[in-house]
Amino acid sequence: MLIAGGGIGGLSAALALAGTGVRVSVLEQADRFQEIGAGLQVGPNAFRVFDRLGVTDAVSAIATFPQAMAVIDALDGSTITSLPLGERFVKRFGYPYGLMHRADLHRVLLDACRALPQSIELLTGSRLADFHDDGARVRVQTTAGANHEGSALIGADGLWSMIRQTLVGDGEPRLAGHVCYRAIVPAETIPSVLKANSMALWVGPKLHMVLWPMREDRYYNVTVVFHSDRLDTGWDASGNPEPMLEHFACTWQPVRDMLASISDWRTYVMRDREPIRNWSRGRVTLLGDAAHPMLQYVAQGACMAMEDAVCLADCLAPSEGDYEQAFVSYQQKRYLRTTRVQLTSRLYGHVFHAEGASADLRNAFLQSRTAEQTFDSMAWIYQAQ
Repeated sequence: MLIAGGGIGGLSAALALAGTGVRVSVLEQADRFQEIGAGLQVGPNAFRVFDRLGVTDAVSAIATFPQAMAVIDALDGSTITSLPLGERFVKRFGYPYGLMHRADLHRVLLDACRALPQSIELLTGSRLADFHDDGARVRVQTTAGANHEGSALIGADGLWSMIRQTLVGDGEPRLAGHVCYRAIVPAETIPSVLKANSMALWVGPKLHMVLWPMREDRYYNVTVVFHSDRLDTGWDASGNPEPMLEHFACTWQPVRDMLASISDWRTYVMRDREPIRNWSRGRVTLLGDAAHPMLQYVAQGACMAMEDAVCLADCLAPSEGDYEQAFVSYQQKRYLRTTRVQLTSRLYGHVFHAEGASADLRNAFLQSRTAEQTFDSMAWIYQAQ
């Protein structure tokens, strides 16, 4: 089987399929396997997948486990609410909430794939130019002129998926109207008043910031998002901090000081797509952002891709080579859940960025809820499916 894309979703699919006895070739367009990006939050549903893939111990070794998830008013630094993520959370959902660098998780998955050379072939410099499903095999051609064939093709080639354009043809992804800046900074550069063993969400009018420790508390992930009509920023571009600092001029002084002290920002314009019911055709299907790209506000993009991987493997295992039916079963099991996450992510963007009376309502609602009530509202994401 062929997998286009060697990111977190593609490597998870390779491991899940190898676990069912399927031989896989992963075609990565870059010259080496690597993951761009910064911090990554993974909920209990992701740890359930890690168990399936046999990488839980390795992931736990590179994760930070916060004791709380705090929502903080970015205008004055006051805590709106704080949700415990320690023993009570783990008891409810069976697994913890983890914080890590995307590259560290990617390396864990890559190492696990490399440990299975008889089952998983890893090919770099293999950007797809075209593919053809003749009903019995799928043949692909790369831009370098190489040809590969397999029993089926999984498109794990991300937001700008070439395979999706052939299957779905829905053009460019949708602009959210938000710009994201992100940085990884040494812990000693973070003011003590902002440090905590928590996943801290700072909310404000048409903006928010996420701040949390990682890599054994030696570094902090800093992610800031604000409304903007800028359309010219590519993925992972070097970011001029001035527009961001202008938007955050209304925030609490320690926040402004910290943001101004960071010089190395990466930035991108946030995008997603409209949910769809069907992302398969014949022996070709999609996975992760290629199938259901979402905004980051529920912190579930990578988690949904990994869930896709094990669901796909589970649907293929009993299919006896009927890939078309297996892929239909896979998307039927997944599309309502991923649609809910996609739409919830959009909604949370409005909630995070509320102002005036809307912000007061958000705060009053969050403050009125017990931890157990909040856990109940998270169960659809975090509990076993």
